[in-house]
Amino acid sequence: MASDPNTPNKSGKPGAAPGDPIVIGLLEAYAAGVFPMSHGAGGPIGWYDPDPRGIIPLDQGALRVPRSLRSKVRSRRFRITTDEAFDRVIRACAAPRAGQTGDEGWIDERIVDAYTRLHVAGHAHSVEAWLVDGNARRLVGGLYGVHLRGLFAGESMFSRPDLGGTDASKVCLVWLWHHLRAHGFTLLDTQFMTDHLRSLGGIEIAREAYHDRLATALRTETAWLPFRTPEV
Repeated sequence: MASDPNTPNKSGKPGAAPGDPIVIGLLEAYAAGVFPMSHGAGGPIGWYDPDPRGIIPLDQGALRVPRSLRSKVRSRRFRITTDEAFDRVIRACAAPRAGQTGDEGWIDERIVDAYTRLHVAGHAHSVEAWLVDGNARRLVGGLYGVHLRGLFAGESMFSRPDLGGTDASKVCLVWLWHHLRAHGFTLLDTQFMTDHLRSLGGIEIAREAYHDRLATALRTETAWLPFRTPEV
């Protein structure tokens, strides 16, 4: 029987399995603590294992939820779903931000294709925020990342304030954090640290410490569903 890519072998890496080589290669990279980023459309793909590494701890109380954000989560202003619009979320994350051209982002078509393959294989997930008006809904925020046993590696997030989605990505992150805790995940990797993530409880740890946490995560069984409303 072929080994399951989600099952670590003695080295702690996913076992080789017949299937999509891009999916298998990405899972092996994440199990080794490495992730890819493109350098502009058509540019080289870089592989990174940063030191220090950004994470949001999954310990009780580690996520900082300001009163205004807590109010938005509780208000149910946004309808939050998972895996209903992965392609739209990753493409929204890839869209140029203010002051950025389409060639400057790190998510190009190669990245979109690779992570869409991961999603189809069940190893990448999206969280979506919708504004609902009657039978119509519009996507106003979201995030996506990679799920490998007890690891969730957050890749990117977006909000559309111009469509009524102010703080929509933060609401998605609150849902994600509670979801990961509820399902026994042990590591929420943010890769790099930003002021935005730090304000929500993100911290930096040494590469060696990250790899120790990663080894624990790869020994942890998790499931993605069900996806329930958080208690905040």
